[in-house]
Formats: sequence, C-alpha cells, structure tokens
Amino acid sequence: MARALAIDIGGTKIEVAMVSETGELTDRRRAPSTDASDGDELFERVAALVSVYDLSGIDVCGVGCGGPMRSNGDQVSPLNIGVWRDFPLRPRLADLTGLVTVVDNDAKALALAEGWQGAARDVDDFIALVVSTGVGGGIVLDGRLLDGSDGNAGHIGHVVVEPEGTALPGHVRGVLEAEASGTAIAFRTGRPAAEADTLEIDRAGRLVGRAVGSVANLLDLRLAVVAGSVALGYGEPFFRAAQAEIDRVARLDHSRGTLVVPAGLGSDGPLIGAAAVGFRGIGIDIGVR
Repeated sequence: MARALAIDIGGTKIEVAMVSETGELTDRRRAPSTDASDGDELFERVAALVSVYDLSGIDVCGVGCGGPMRSNGDQVSPLNIGVWRDFPLRPRLADLTGLVTVVDNDAKALALAEGWQGAARDVDDFIALVVSTGVGGGIVLDGRLLDGSDGNAGHIGHVVVEPEGTALPGHVRGVLEAEASGTAIAFRTGRPAAEADTLEIDRAGRLVGRAVGSVANLLDLRLAVVAGSVALGYGEPFFRAAQAEIDRVARLDHSRGTLVVPAGLGSDGPLIGAAAVGFRGIGIDIGVR
C-alpha cells in the first residue's frame, strides 16, 4: 500500500503527517508559520518537522501550500506568507526528502481530499473553499480538478463580492478574501476573528454565499464544501447565512438548489488533501482526476 509524506503550509501553521493510500492519517506534527524572519528560516521549520520521520518506503511527498504559485510549486508566493516570494518550494523539498515531490494550492488540495474521502465523495461537480487566514478555492468539474496554466485555477478569494468594501492591504478592494477571511475580519473590527459578533459572522457567511452562487451560475455545479478555521469556527450561523445568499443568487435552472455544507474531513482535510496531491501526481486513483 502506497504512503505519502503529507505537508500542509498555511498562513498560521505548518503540519506534517503520514497518510496511507486509504486516507489513514498518522504521526501528525505541527509548527507555527508566523513571525519567521526570512524565507529560509520558515523552510527550516518545515525541514525540522520532516527530519523526525523515517522516509524509507514512502512513495511521494505531497504538499498543499497557500498561493498563488508558478510552475506547479517550483516558485510559491503565498499572500499570507510574506517571507516567501518566488520561493523554490518544490525543488527545496525534493532535495530535502529525496522523494518525488508534488506541490499544489492548499484549497485545491482540500478539493481533492473532500472528493476522495469527504463531503463531495462520488460528486463530479463541486467547489471546495477554505475560509481561514485567507480564502482559497478548488473546483472539480466532470470529475477533474481544474488546474490552470500555473496551477492557480479556482482562486475564489479574489472574486469581487463587495465593490465598495474593505481595502485590505495587498488586495483589490472588496474581494472575498478582503471581506470574509480571518485576516480581513480582524483588520476591519480590530479584534481577533474568533471574537466576531453575530453581525460579522452573518456578513462573512453571506459574502461567501454570494461568491459561491456566482460560481454555481458560471460553472453549472450544485455543491460547495467549506472548510477553514473561520467557517467551521463560526458554524451553523455562518452556513445558514451562506445558504440564504446562495438561494438568492443562484436562480438559474442549472444552479438553483446549490447547497453549501461543512467539509466532511474537519481538521484532517488539509493533510489528507496534501497526500491526495501526491498520490494524484504519481498516478494513484483517488476518485478525482
């Protein structure tokens, strides 16, 4: 049975685990991704986590990382990791591990995970979103994950949902990430996103629903699977607001009835997704092409 070294790199934390071909996750380890002085220091945190594993018999290193990126992870520039700009993540990890290394956007990795083992299993057309420090997305159509020229397809966090909305530094005014991400909510309210009041939670859900409804109209899909610390932390009020806005926006025959649901894999999703990136990259069938 194939096994993957799975690495998830986000704006708040780095996680590493072993994941089997059946999706079983073991030996999970974590380090913060914040406050690194430069790109090399941050990579050393990844290397320190990886160093504790015995990699003999491991088939692939699969990585989910915040985007955008170029050349399928040969250079990454995560919006929420300022010390990495055109950082050569895939070649550095390949040198470190000696493994075939496959890198993709963390939200696309989540889409693979949820289509493989989670809430979108056996569904051929859906969008997966991560609403956390930032907002990212991955889209599966006709059972195939959309990649794009450099691997950045599905970047829903930069769809405009409120044209006169928040001017979050580094973002176009009013894009979804500038309105509903944890970073944006903290910027706008002056408090940690976890302390948001009911109006702010409703607003975040509503704007995520607005983006999802527009995608459903555009791409003829009827399911959105949402993960991330903001969405899952806010829970039912967030999802209720998102569903109401989808119902308002997705009114075409091919989009009416689109549902938004919490990710089925919970906190395991990003690492299972990173493993799925690796397995997909070496040709192992995970149910999503």
